Amino acid sequence: MASEKNLNAKKEVVNEIIDKLNNSSTFLLLENQGLSVADFSKLRNELKAGGSSIKVYKNTLMDLALKDKKIELSEFMAGPNVYVFSKDIIEPIKTVSEFAKGNESLKIKAGYIDGNVVGLDVIKEYASIPSYEGLLTMFAGGLIEHVKNLSIALNLYAEKLEGGEK
Repeated sequence: MASEKNLNAKKEVVNEIIDKLNNSSTFLLLENQGLSVADFSKLRNELKAGGSSIKVYKNTLMDLALKDKKIELSEFMAGPNVYVFSKDIIEPIKTVSEFAKGNESLKIKAGYIDGNVVGLDVIKEYASIPSYEGLLTMFAGGLIEHVKNLSIALNLYAEKLEGGEK
């Protein structure tokens, strides 16, 4: 009876993982060997503030859930791993990348973004994208440049008209 109880508990965990994968646009696989509890808690809080979650699962259970979803990440599953799930694509990647820069114990191994398995190179590209607020600032700066040029042109035209009437 105890083994059936354990089997049911494991099935529940696998179903939980599948549910998280179904509700996420971004899934990251991280290696956390040597990451302290305090650092892990700090990362968890940063991700939670951005609407993401981080969880430690047994690799065998995660592998079962990934196989159910037909996601092939088994080559990255060795060692102690943690998994980040998020509906947002950019925010968790930026948070984890920034955290990993200051903490050598955390390494990004791979990810699953919008239905595609991606490697570290693609994740680094996503991490270099400016934030939403930064993109809006860049857009506004571009618009202001055009408005400034238009006002200069109109001012020069007005001065030309004034000069021709005298």
